[in-house]
Amino acid sequence: MEPIIQTLYDQIIQGKMDETEASVQNALGEGLSPERILSEAMTAALARVGELFEAGEYFVPEMLISANAMQKGMAVLKPHLVEVGLEPAGKIVIGTVKGDLHDIGKNLVAMLLEGAGFEVVDLGTDIAPERFIEAIEREDADLLGLSALLTTTMENMRLTMQVIQSAGVRELVKVMIGGAPVTDAFAADIGADGYAPDASRAVALAKKLAG
Repeated sequence: MEPIIQTLYDQIIQGKMDETEASVQNALGEGLSPERILSEAMTAALARVGELFEAGEYFVPEMLISANAMQKGMAVLKPHLVEVGLEPAGKIVIGTVKGDLHDIGKNLVAMLLEGAGFEVVDLGTDIAPERFIEAIEREDADLLGLSALLTTTMENMRLTMQVIQSAGVRELVKVMIGGAPVTDAFAADIGADGYAPDASRAVALAKKLAG
């Protein structure tokens, strides 16, 4: 790994936001392609952060700091990715279901997905099923991500799935769900396409579902 890529890689892992932004600008100034910067430094760094999380060496605060550093870098890099016509890995609409105002886990998933090359449409929290349907149709999304942190709002995931099915848009998207009380069995029960227990594995699942 050449020094400029290594520096950016290390800064994202360490969550150095301002340094990450400057390093992306520096790498572009040195003539590195936006694709290389994204894949060899940024996406690779987030993959490493995911490994550290799964190994118990990083926790949610460290992942958030790294994801925030990545977002600062992406703000600089994104216009250049558009210029060279780099296609996103897929487009995902994501939100926390009706009645649930929790967003830390959802935000982390959204940031990591963006770092992995997905176009992310984050609807926020307390999202009614009809708003998910509108976004799926408006955005021509490939994936839908539903989050819930409370056992009481898990049932609104089921309701959302039922409404999406009734509206005739279920076949347009693959649906992935997550949140503290959610399980594989619940995902299967409500007809979702997959479940991820944490943010790093949500990225792997999104890549799998996007084909």
